[in-house]
Amino acid sequence: MAFAITQNCCNDASCLSVCPVNCIHPTPDEPDFGTTDLLYIDPRSCIDCGACADACPVDAITRVNRLTPEQQVYAELNADYYRDRPIDNAWGAPRFPLPTIGDVQLDRVAVIGTGPAACYAATAVLRQTNARVTFYERLSVPGGLARFGVAPDHLGTRRIGEHFRPLFAHPRVTVRTGVDVGVGTSVDEIRAAHDAVIVAVGADRDRTLPWVDPEGAAPFSARTLVGWYTGHPGVAADAVDLRGVRRVVVIGNGNVALDAARILTANPESLMDTEIAPHALAALRNADVAEVIVLARRGPEHAAFTRPECQALVSRREVPVLVAGPGAAESAAALPFSASAAPLAGVPALDLADLGRPVGSAGSGRRVVFAFGVDPRGLETTDSGGVRLTARATDGSSVVVDADLVLQAAGYRGAPVPGLPFDEERGTVRNLDGRVTREDGSVVPRTYVVGWAKRGATGGIGDNKADAEATVDAVIADSVRTPAGSGSGRVRRRLPLLPVSRRS
Repeated sequence: MAFAITQNCCNDASCLSVCPVNCIHPTPDEPDFGTTDLLYIDPRSCIDCGACADACPVDAITRVNRLTPEQQVYAELNADYYRDRPIDNAWGAPRFPLPTIGDVQLDRVAVIGTGPAACYAATAVLRQTNARVTFYERLSVPGGLARFGVAPDHLGTRRIGEHFRPLFAHPRVTVRTGVDVGVGTSVDEIRAAHDAVIVAVGADRDRTLPWVDPEGAAPFSARTLVGWYTGHPGVAADAVDLRGVRRVVVIGNGNVALDAARILTANPESLMDTEIAPHALAALRNADVAEVIVLARRGPEHAAFTRPECQALVSRREVPVLVAGPGAAESAAALPFSASAAPLAGVPALDLADLGRPVGSAGSGRRVVFAFGVDPRGLETTDSGGVRLTARATDGSSVVVDADLVLQAAGYRGAPVPGLPFDEERGTVRNLDGRVTREDGSVVPRTYVVGWAKRGATGGIGDNKADAEATVDAVIADSVRTPAGSGSGRVRRRLPLLPVSRRS
């Protein structure tokens, strides 16, 4: 009776270290790690010990015989991963601390940010050294993406915040909230007071869409919508107005786009026991969204969302899901079982021309339409106060959709932090393997970066763990004590007292 890993999987590989038979793959030292939607348990090797379920920070691992009917697909997905893939259950080579670990001179470490990447980095520092860690957080509360980026109805995934909560109360940890690094306090000041600075500021800007006229109508940021329904302190309760909104078009087809489609078409009563912001729940109760169209420039075989997110949307019986676009239905039907858009196989098909027709009358029910192979070309405000989107399909036909709200969910990029070198092309802090570098390639002393600010806005919560640990390895390697007499000449000074909070 094996276990299976389900939708909530955060991919941080906490389960791997406790499995006695190495039956969970891909592991961090395998090529597929970080590229799959989930980790998978080999049903042939699992000895049913349950250690992985106890270690999982998001309760994503369940006995197969306890899966709900909607979750049964995950038993098939776990088994399917191993069907044509030979797996060697032998353990990889062990990792040992640096021979000079006792000579590491690391007493005080600053971590800028409090999201998952920051927390994984701080955990690695605390585990491997005796250093004290100080978090610097721009907002009034810590949590970052784990708190304000995960949809409120994804209760399992949101448990990662509870997993990090004890970190903020660790005896060697201080949390300073309300500190906007680069504005009120400079990076140089923080670096002067610490042995190392780890930057984990994420990516908080939308990618630029080349076809949007800077002087004309612009799509509404899905990032703002997410902050609105998760209660982000920087997003006002009235930032989103759904009055009179019947049709919503979402540009982009990643997980954020699917989150928006699911929340906007959900029965508000089903959100009552979630962590949705009260003002958002009240607005959704009074809203009458009838249709959400998710636009993707390419076909289902190139879908940017993950299979679990698509599965969750298709499994809702009360909200029909349809597919549109040149050859989209046929392409979805031909996908392998594990493909991201495989749950769309067999859903009703819709002609692209129907997207240009008026949305159904009030109270006629809700639906979500995946429109593949549709490339937006322009946006303009209509006389009625709505928005008209023009696009071109891959078969050369033109598509015109009148909507009440157009959301941009086409990816994020980082914003420059004053005092840190910035790579405009990649939207990241300029770095080489986590060490912050100047434009000429020289290394900025004792300054490091993790997470989206390091590698760009790719990967989910768990992908930050291995990334952060690799950067902390660099921090430790660079902090070996200088032999007596050589003198580094570094003198730390204390920062002025800043707001302190230990609440998570």
